[in-house]
Amino acid sequence: MSLRKRLIVSMLTILALLCVNVGTHFWGSLARNESMIAYRDSVRAGQLSDEIERLLEDQRQQVLVLALLKETTGDKLGASEQQAALDNIESINRKVLSLGRLSWDDTEQTYQNLKRSNDQLLEQWTRFYGGYNEEELNIDVENPLLYLETNQHLDALKQEQSKLAVERASIIDSTIKLTDRITVLAFITTLFLTFLLGFILVRYTNRSFKRLQKGTELIGAGDLSFRIQTADQSGELADLGRAFNDMSEKLANAIGEVQMAKEQADSANAAKSTFLANVSHELRTPLNAIIGYSEMIQEEVNDGEAINKDQLQEDLTKIVFSGRQLLTLINDVLDLAKIETGKMTIHPESFDPIATLHTVADSMAPLLNTQGNEMCWGIQGPLPCIHTDATKFRQIVTNLLSNANKFTEAGSITISAGITDCQEQIWIEVRDTGIGMTDKQLGRIFEAFEQAERSTSSRYGGTGLGLSLCQEFARMLGGDIKASSTPNVGSSFIVTLPVNLELDPEDA
Repeated sequence: MSLRKRLIVSMLTILALLCVNVGTHFWGSLARNESMIAYRDSVRAGQLSDEIERLLEDQRQQVLVLALLKETTGDKLGASEQQAALDNIESINRKVLSLGRLSWDDTEQTYQNLKRSNDQLLEQWTRFYGGYNEEELNIDVENPLLYLETNQHLDALKQEQSKLAVERASIIDSTIKLTDRITVLAFITTLFLTFLLGFILVRYTNRSFKRLQKGTELIGAGDLSFRIQTADQSGELADLGRAFNDMSEKLANAIGEVQMAKEQADSANAAKSTFLANVSHELRTPLNAIIGYSEMIQEEVNDGEAINKDQLQEDLTKIVFSGRQLLTLINDVLDLAKIETGKMTIHPESFDPIATLHTVADSMAPLLNTQGNEMCWGIQGPLPCIHTDATKFRQIVTNLLSNANKFTEAGSITISAGITDCQEQIWIEVRDTGIGMTDKQLGRIFEAFEQAERSTSSRYGGTGLGLSLCQEFARMLGGDIKASSTPNVGSSFIVTLPVNLELDPEDA
């Protein structure tokens, strides 16, 4: 559960406990009020019963006295006296009705008995006063049966009301004690739960912050493999822990990428260092040949003797070959520099690819003869004229033939060409029967400054730029190059180029 949810639950719990306390207080007040009202009604009912009993007794004495006077003197009542007596009877009746309103279910039956006997008694007294002035009064008011019955019911009602008053008082005391206990218990429970929730929150936040502190210290110290535990957590602190873990993972990936980039840079620097060493060797070899043969020719000329034309022609041929070899090397370096700086331009033109292949093969004939290799052809049908950069096309084929010749001795080199089924691309394959390559060696041959093996440059020579330039030129012309090889069997390089090169406006 998140910290926010924990706080909300804690506040709601405390509010609920406060509501319970307030509710208990109001419930206790209501119960006390109801009990007090019932107690007050019981006391008032007792007082009213005593008053009714006194009024009944006074009224009976008055009736008995008037009955005696009627028999002895025959005096009559005045209208005012008669009305006052009837008013007293009506007052007694109203008080009895008031007593009924103060009665409860427990005293209802006793009250009904009282009311019935009281109504009969008051009716008798009302008829007595109503017919008092007549000659003969046929009402037996001296019979105490109704009066005694009414007093008996009134006494029974008074006893029940007294009992109810005592019970109400007891209920009030019990209610006060119960509400006090509930209030104290709720208060103590509120304090305990508040302390418990506060302790849980402090423990949770303290434990989470300790994990975060430990994680930040270890991550800050460089231990990027450490992860803050957030699997069983949710909420803001868990999100913060996951953010630290993500940051640590990203830092580890960034450091790994930097380390990998450093290793690649070191490898590139090592490759370039090897390349510079190879270039210096490759440059010195033709330069030494050019200088050496030039000095030999110079000495023959200075001797004044007859010059051997055949020997001179052979030396000049070697000088030209070394110069072309040197020029090729320099051109490769310059071409690679142009590609890396984006300064290499394309000049498309239309030409016959078969004628260009034969021209390149003828120029490579001396090198093939030196290695004892035989040139074979595998042109599949007539090829259409293509529209692409002829210079780069010749450089691709030249580099492939030179590479095949370098690693083949007394073997064969086959040039094949054809057009794809869609008539939109041509393909040129250069296959040799040389030393071949393994899959691992095959994966490095198109990298700049790299060769299949480190020992290749010392054994066969070269700078490792030829195949890389072939791939770059092929892709610049909208095609690609693929290689396959088998150790001790030979290698095959297939170049595919579009028949019509379409340049982007930026490259045009």
